[in-house]
Amino acid sequence: MLPTQRRQAILAEVRQARAVSAEELARRFGVSLETIRRDLRGLRDRGLLERVYGGALSVRSTEGDFATRSTLHAGRKLAIAQLAVTLVEPEDTIVIDIGTTAIEVARALPETFRGRVLTNSVPAAMALADREEVELLLCGGQVRHGDAACFGAQAEAFFADFYADKAFLGSGGVHAQAGLTDYHPPEVTTRRTIIAHAAASYVLADSSKLGTIAVHRVCPLSRVTAVLTDPEADAAAVQALTDAGCAVLRPAHEGADSRGALAPPRGVWGDGSPQEQGGSWGDRPPG
Repeated sequence: MLPTQRRQAILAEVRQARAVSAEELARRFGVSLETIRRDLRGLRDRGLLERVYGGALSVRSTEGDFATRSTLHAGRKLAIAQLAVTLVEPEDTIVIDIGTTAIEVARALPETFRGRVLTNSVPAAMALADREEVELLLCGGQVRHGDAACFGAQAEAFFADFYADKAFLGSGGVHAQAGLTDYHPPEVTTRRTIIAHAAASYVLADSSKLGTIAVHRVCPLSRVTAVLTDPEADAAAVQALTDAGCAVLRPAHEGADSRGALAPPRGVWGDGSPQEQGGSWGDRPPG
């Protein structure tokens, strides 16, 4: 088998199985482990798979259109949004990122919230446009069709000028090894800036995104405070994240605490130093 044929076969195997072992591939194709490792590195460099210790994982290179995604898992997204707003204090400065779940967070902000909202999502801004008590700032920049998401140099410069108490982040996928991933490179850069300038960063990820890897990496999970997901999340997927040191919050079942059975996480500052969940910049001056 020619090397190009072998790499095509490897890629087909990864896409079908979602995860492959380098040793198993070496045995299957009758080549050395180092040859397989070179093949996997080459496919990774082309953005066709995610390289992990001992093998590789499949990636998704595109997401569905905005209209379709808006109708999927509506109940799950609402549950996540309702959990997210319990973390918000009345006078916080918060970031609401791009995404269909993030829009639900904007809609779910309680009437007692009178703080500041920074956003790169035109739909999220529209959801808050009638809230006179909320200081609303839309970053501006280029606007991606469909999601009406703002991106580019203007968006990056905007978020670089603010330090938020909390950020609620959209996601393409959340994986224990690959971390937080997404689909649009310019928006990945903006999201990294948001994380670096937030006292606490919460990833909004319905259960369909747990264990999924989108094509572009945003950051390792150690850079975020917690992942917020829904009650339908697979126990094994949640365990994989917690085993990797990531806090996972889910809406509680009837009669349980509103933040679920998991202990409230400790947050991280943008530079990785610890900060109690629910805190603000407070007496700690931004570095």
